[in-house]
Amino acid sequence: MSNVRQLRDKAPDSEKITINLGYVDLGRIDLLVQEGFYSNRSDFIRTAIRSQLNGHVDHVARTIERHTMELGLRDYTSADLEALRAAGEVLHVKVVGLARIASDVMPELARETIGSITVLGALQASAEIKAALADRIH
Repeated sequence: MSNVRQLRDKAPDSEKITINLGYVDLGRIDLLVQEGFYSNRSDFIRTAIRSQLNGHVDHVARTIERHTMELGLRDYTSADLEALRAAGEVLHVKVVGLARIASDVMPELARETIGSITVLGALQASAEIKAALADRIH
């Protein structure tokens, strides 16, 4: 008998992006890192992005409200979708952040209960769910 047990994979709490910068801008970032203002390039870029987002916080809030979107993390489980199906309702997912469709959701259930998906950020779902909802993901 082994005393090693499998740990559940932790879902990432961020999304990796790639950007292109000119050499001069990159050099200026490296200089600030070298001088100790930032711990690394990523730290500088995250700080710059947060600063820009904070400058637009009112506009973002008004837009989210106008489009009736949810902000943050939103999970959709099989139980959630079964309740919608029982009530005869169709879900229109509108999330700014991360939307996750649980691994226990079957593609048929998703097609019956999810009318559309709009995610500004990231959608985490199985390949089967994404294929089943491909015509509904915007």
